[in-house]
Amino acid sequence: MVANELAAAFPDGFPLTPGHTLVVPRRHEADYFALTVPEQTAMWGLVRLARKRLQRGQTPDGWNLGINVGAAGGQTVGHTHIHLIPRYAGDVDDPRGGIRWLIPARARYWAPRSPSARTSAGRSPSGSPRSRPPS
Repeated sequence: MVANELAAAFPDGFPLTPGHTLVVPRRHEADYFALTVPEQTAMWGLVRLARKRLQRGQTPDGWNLGINVGAAGGQTVGHTHIHLIPRYAGDVDDPRGGIRWLIPARARYWAPRSPSARTSAGRSPSGSPRSRPPS
């Protein structure tokens, strides 16, 4: 689709929507945060170019951008990649919240929370309080 010296973009093999594109660094690296700043910059430059190209042939109503880092972050492929996902009106019943649906119990921040949701906030899956980094 598009490429530069440090990165390339191509259609996702398992697209969520028409036009779903992956942007990857040329150097193999599983962790996005281990990439150099020039590599990260090259990837984001291709996100912009890929979006422009997609808009020529399609008319998305919105976009999702995503990077999964580490097993806890949902990463299943051991090579850094950015998902560029075109979104279309009606592709889901209610798109509000976008990527917040990764944790369904917390996705509807605009809706009143149930008492159980309020008490589980800030707790690990085992129910113990989560440690918070120092501020």
